[in-house]
Amino acid sequence: MNLRDLRYLVALAEHKHFGRAAEASFVSQPTLSTQIRKLEEELGVALVERTPRKVLLTEVGQEIAARARDVLNEVDQIKAIARRTVDPESGTLRLGIFPTLGPYLLPHVIPRIRERFPRLELLLTEEKTEVVLRLLREGRLDAGILALPIHDPQLHSRFLFEEPFVLAVPDDSPLATRSALRLDDLADQSVLLLEDGHCLRDQALEVCQLAGAGEKAGFRATSLETLRQMVAAHVGITLLPVLAVKPPVPQAAHVRLVQFRKPAPSRKIAMVWRKSSALGGFIQSLADLFAELPADLLDPGAGAAAPDRT
Repeated sequence: MNLRDLRYLVALAEHKHFGRAAEASFVSQPTLSTQIRKLEEELGVALVERTPRKVLLTEVGQEIAARARDVLNEVDQIKAIARRTVDPESGTLRLGIFPTLGPYLLPHVIPRIRERFPRLELLLTEEKTEVVLRLLREGRLDAGILALPIHDPQLHSRFLFEEPFVLAVPDDSPLATRSALRLDDLADQSVLLLEDGHCLRDQALEVCQLAGAGEKAGFRATSLETLRQMVAAHVGITLLPVLAVKPPVPQAAHVRLVQFRKPAPSRKIAMVWRKSSALGGFIQSLADLFAELPADLLDPGAGAAAPDRT
């Protein structure tokens, strides 16, 4: 048994297809298939159920693949310890971030990361929160930027900042004339929301419940940009996180952004990583950069994006 064969098994467990697993492992399909059979012979058990259309791992194959993933993660940690000892600010860091934050936060932080850690290779993965958490647990990501709360005893979280929400309304809405809103101003309003799986949907629903508002029936968006365009088309109103309305993001035409009176509804953002990670010290340093956003970026009343006239 060797690490290479364990990597083949883990790839097969992830892709459930010999061809795709071989491609992901940078070997030919016959090579991967042969090594899996050799591993089965060495262990004396069947790891894989081979059918004409798909590949399924046996029950024992699934258990061994899960343990193999843990072994490979530990090996990666050993390599990371050695690499960081030689050069603490070099190497690769795999960072996950959710879609309603990544495109709006990263342009403000990536240039500072490049300046502070010029030898760092930052590999970014944009996925919904549950996927980022799963990839973290599996060791396929080193850290994630997520919204609190996170309930997982295996993970450490470091608070970064609190991001307020603003209300996006059509420019002919009675709410568009308001300089600031109270939550109860949303009572009986129907709010456009994202589809299931987005943490922003849950956060917006919580605000709606506090305000006595409801979800607009028959519509669920796949992205913040869809929500923004639906408001511009006078379909309804929605909540947007403040980073999503700051430059370089242009404001959609015919959309008015109205801030809330303090304390405004908001979400808390944190850096999250495994407590067992050998990169914990470095991730803390990286988190410091994310936490040092200019104050006006998180101020709904400062420097909002200009309307897009195109």
